[in-house]
Order: sequence, then structure tokens, then C-alpha cells
Amino acid sequence: MDRFLLTNATVYAERERIEHGSILVEDGKITYVGSMMPISDAKVIELDHCDCIVPGFIDIHIHGASGADVMDATKEALQTMASVLPQEGTTSFLATTMTAPVDYIERAVRNVAHYMQFHNQPGEAEVLGIHLEGPFLSPKRAGAQHPCNIIEPNVELFNQWQKEANGNIRLVTLAPEEHGGLALVSYLKENGVVASIGHSDAVYQQVKEAIEAGVTHATHLFNGMRGIHHREPGVVGAVLMHDEVVCELIVDGTHVVPEMVRFAYRNKGREGLIVITDAMRAKCLGEGEYELGGQRVIVQGQQATLQDGTLAGSILKFKDAAKKMIEFTGCSLEDVIFMASWNPAKQLGVLDRKGSIRVGKDADLVVLNEAYEVVMTFCRGKLAYSKLEVFADESH
Repeated sequence: MDRFLLTNATVYAERERIEHGSILVEDGKITYVGSMMPISDAKVIELDHCDCIVPGFIDIHIHGASGADVMDATKEALQTMASVLPQEGTTSFLATTMTAPVDYIERAVRNVAHYMQFHNQPGEAEVLGIHLEGPFLSPKRAGAQHPCNIIEPNVELFNQWQKEANGNIRLVTLAPEEHGGLALVSYLKENGVVASIGHSDAVYQQVKEAIEAGVTHATHLFNGMRGIHHREPGVVGAVLMHDEVVCELIVDGTHVVPEMVRFAYRNKGREGLIVITDAMRAKCLGEGEYELGGQRVIVQGQQATLQDGTLAGSILKFKDAAKKMIEFTGCSLEDVIFMASWNPAKQLGVLDRKGSIRVGKDADLVVLNEAYEVVMTFCRGKLAYSKLEVFADESH
């Protein structure tokens, strides 16, 4: 289907919500958004009037899914992720690394760059780049990152990895209070890479200095960072108080309880939060034992933990995170679109082609039913997933 028309559903367009709206897609791009049905020889897909069409979700922090992990450093691992993520409404993502030996990270970023150049095809979730989570972290806030492989921030080493990655490292999580941290933050800012504070034990004044140096992002708010104290606001207090910092949030009710999700939403609003999954390879699979960053992970129920009980990523699906955001905060679907599509696209500098439904943008579209379950997903104009049998054979 190079040319098709989605019609009869509520369209959450960039500037308005259109009841019984239509979207025309041609050669992977959106060419019409409105309430009329344009005359065209396009294939018409008439949706249920209770359905809605939203821009594809962008997961900027995900390690793996369905048995695959970015650190596997294989084409097959990234292909698996790109193929399964549209089932949960994710149309693009940042391939996220783990703290590991230097050569492991180098191999992983090189693999992502190669995949992006030769295998990033329409009809599956697009890899937009790399989220380098570690190894420039605080040993005091390692979380599920292997402490033996944590090293001090290093501009020269980052540069080496960025060359191997073909310039595709888009976001770096680091502890700016560590020796060399502020220098790396400044370097990232100068070179158009998002500097994110995470796995950090910084006190408020150190975070403030890091923000002045160029930190504009916080990795999985509340998790892996110094919390709020009434005599020391810590990392959490600092990033909540500074509007220039956008905060990731794992909305599964486990990493962050509903009350604190609501607290974050009240403080940052829809413009200041980005919904993520931080999912690992066990997502889409059952309970059992798995591996993450060289450590054994046990999945029971909805939790993934190390042997000592430390939370180790999640098995959260993006569509469920979106639903929980509405449930926990009372926000609207429009608000979720900001936190799941618009904000990540803006943060990554791809708002010209991603993050909203507007003429000229990539046709990354998700059809949701009235229960916010994914009915269909299109990635750059190609059907990537469909619950409807009539279209199922066209997706892969």
C-alpha cells in the first residue's frame, strides 16, 4: 500500500482533534489531514467511529524486547526489536546500551550504525540513533548497571564511540558530578548530543552546575538518582525545579508508584515529561531467568529484578505505559501524545518529520480503539502491525 486513506476515526492532528477525520498517505508521507475525504485512487481503510489515530510513540530508552538486546550487537537483535515494537504502538526508538566493557559498547554502537545505514526499512520501527546509558555513571547509583564496568566520564572515549557510531549517539546518560563529568556535558552540548543526568548521586548545587553546563534531560526520573530531602533537594528536586530539563518516566506503577507519577506530572506538566519503557529482553516473553548487561535477571509477575531484588529495567509495553499515565494522573490522550511522541521528537531534533500528525511528516501512525488498545500501526507509511485479519497478511 503506497497510497492509502484512513478515514472515519478521530484524528489527533498536530493542532486540532478532528472527529470523523481522514488521513491520506502517499509514499510514506502524510499528504492530507482533515474532515473531508479527498478524491483519490488510494486504498480506503474505513475505521470504526470509536477508533482514534495518534502519532506513533517514540521510545527513547529501551534495551530490548522478545529475547533481543541492543548489547547482543547483531542485526537480528535490532531486527527483532524493530519488528515487535509496532505491536505496542512504538514506531521509532533509540537503541539503548548498557554499562559494559569498552569493547562491548564499541561493538554495539557500531552494529546500530550499520543497521541504521543498511536495514532501517519502512514497515518496522525506525532506529533513530543510540542512547548511551553508561558507563559514565556513579558507582553509588549503579542500579542494574554492572558496577565493575563503571568508569569516569571521558571525552576522548566518547569521541571514539561516536566515530564508530557514525555520529548516531543522540543521547548520553551520565553522572555529571564524577571527575570529568562537566567537561563531557559541555562537549555533548557543543556537538548537538543530549546530555542526560542519570545514575547520579549529585547534590542540588552539582546538578545546577550541570544544567548550566548543558544538561537538558533526566534519565528515568526517581530511579537511580539521589532523591528529595527537605535539607537537600538532590537530583530529583533539581530536575523537577528546572524547566529546561525534560524528565523520562517509567510508568509501570512499580518503578514509580502512581502517586509519584502524579506528583511528577503536577510539577513538570506534559511539556516536561517523556514516557519510556526502559524495557529489556524479557519483554513479550514469560516469567523466567534472563540476562541484562552481564547480570542475571529474574522476571516474576510484572517485575524484572537482579538476584538482590534491584529493579533491572522493565517488561513494560508502551501502550500500557500510555494507558497507565492516563489512569494515574487523569491526563488526556492529547497530553499523552505530548509525552510519548512530541517531546521525544523535539528532544532528538526530529520534530520536522516525527512526533505529530501533520502534512509532510512521516506517516508514523497508530490506530487505537476506545480502550486504547493498538488496532493498527504504520511505520513510515507501511503497515507494521494489524489486529484486523483483513490486513494482517500485509504486515510482518
